[in-house]
Amino acid sequence: MAERPYTLLSCSVSLDGYLGDQTPRLALSNDADFDRVDEVRASCDAIMVGAVTVRTDNPRLLVRSPARREQRAARGLPASPMKITVTERADFDAESNFFTAGETEKLVYTSSPRVTDARTRLGPVATVVDGGRRVRMRRVSEDLADRGVARLMVEGGGIVHTQFLSDDLVDELQLVVAPFFVGDSNAPRFVRDGRFPWHAGRRATLAEVRPIGDVVLLRYALSPRFRDG
Repeated sequence: MAERPYTLLSCSVSLDGYLGDQTPRLALSNDADFDRVDEVRASCDAIMVGAVTVRTDNPRLLVRSPARREQRAARGLPASPMKITVTERADFDAESNFFTAGETEKLVYTSSPRVTDARTRLGPVATVVDGGRRVRMRRVSEDLADRGVARLMVEGGGIVHTQFLSDDLVDELQLVVAPFFVGDSNAPRFVRDGRFPWHAGRRATLAEVRPIGDVVLLRYALSPRFRDG
């Protein structure tokens, strides 16, 4: 099997499993957990989000702590990890935060028919990578390993979560549960429909339960490559 990065999937959900509601950026976590996530980001070589997240949330995806940025610089690394997104259409605003915030490298994986258009639109702000006729996460993961990414953090959204989990590409799941319900079937869920390797006959291994203020972090080991700590 070709090499791929150690992959951790990180997200926050409501008690009923939603990533948000119909308003922009519902606060599912708290300041203490935001700082924990910042620490995890600083430990990674790359952060990936899906196209919907780039367009809807307009995330910066940078390490916030000056001390952590300095620690990365002392190790000869960029202040923040590489930023990655995956899209079939590549219909992005080149002035969004994903592309303009930070000096780190940005990669856009897109389908073969869209590569030329994507490079015309995004060439000055990102490296556009041909992901094949249909972009597959296993191929993306293997290409990232070839580019030197050893530790990948996947931050969503639900489509990307589903693709990584259903393809058995996740070593660790960090799931933060907020103490309230969304109660809207039209809101984005943690995952979409799919066939997942973990089911009633093959349960994921719970590695840690950690209260962080009013939210709870659940860490699951999803592969033998899981690293505790």
